[in-house]
Amino acid sequence: MQRVFSGIQPSGTITIGNYLGAIRNFVQLQHTAECLFCVVDMHAITVPQDPQQLYQRTRELAALYLACGIDPQKAILFVQSHVPAHAELGWLLQCMIYYGELGRMTQFKDKSEQKDVVTAGLFTYPALMAADILLYQTTLVPVGEDQKQHLELTRDVAIRFNRRYGETFIVPEAMIPKMGGRIMSLENPLKKMSKSDESPNATLYLLDPPEVLRKKISRAVTDSGREVRYNEEEKPAVSNLMTIYALCTGKSLQEVEEEFAGQGYGPFKQAIADAVVSVFEPIQQRYHEWLESPDLEKTLADGAEKAEKLASVTLEQVKEQIGFLPRRA
Repeated sequence: MQRVFSGIQPSGTITIGNYLGAIRNFVQLQHTAECLFCVVDMHAITVPQDPQQLYQRTRELAALYLACGIDPQKAILFVQSHVPAHAELGWLLQCMIYYGELGRMTQFKDKSEQKDVVTAGLFTYPALMAADILLYQTTLVPVGEDQKQHLELTRDVAIRFNRRYGETFIVPEAMIPKMGGRIMSLENPLKKMSKSDESPNATLYLLDPPEVLRKKISRAVTDSGREVRYNEEEKPAVSNLMTIYALCTGKSLQEVEEEFAGQGYGPFKQAIADAVVSVFEPIQQRYHEWLESPDLEKTLADGAEKAEKLASVTLEQVKEQIGFLPRRA
């Protein structure tokens, strides 16, 4: 059976892009693969965080995972900092990754340009990301287009370690969704939808109330003309909206075109709003139930225990391969 690892930072509310491009696929994967899903709180602190906010967002993200359908009986759900092996292997891999490789990471360049102060952790966090993946001998990693470069670095360091010290790590493969891997802004269809967008109307959040979702969709930009047709170059805004609708309804893009032939953008936007609300409302209800349940902490503790058992095997092998003196009782 394939082993899948994926993590999301508790750095803000989950967007529809996070759900359609990632979490919804996780729910399906847990039935066909051995899955580990992680709240990567250690990645979040590469930039300053308010302690109370980080604590709360970590709980909220875990509750959202469960509300979206992650089953702790089928998948392992845990918080990254609850398994210290992540930090330990992260340091060991920092000593295997070259300075120039980290300097070429486009996400570091983008994020560092927006900061007055850049931490060493922001620069080296691809090593921690590699540790997250390699620690569990992961075979498949669901990633968006913006994370492909980091996965390539993970593959490179795994191969480098194996050549230097002997076969230790499985070299993981990327799993990129055919559709939904890149949901675009409602105000600028040439830019990825992001929780960091300054405009509140550009992004649909998983916890937006139904009336807010409907308002944002009604105000979404469209392209010239009235035709609902998929063409990313000629009609990027409509193509993005079609993708959202298709993913929320399970219809193909061709079926969406046929459904709205000759109708124009008004009925199309109304249908999108209905579809998004019908998907989000039950998730929101389960989310509030999980957030208030004492079972949330227990679920995360159980997940960390399972993850730690897997992680310890890899970590001990890595330390032995490197030549560290083992601790004796």
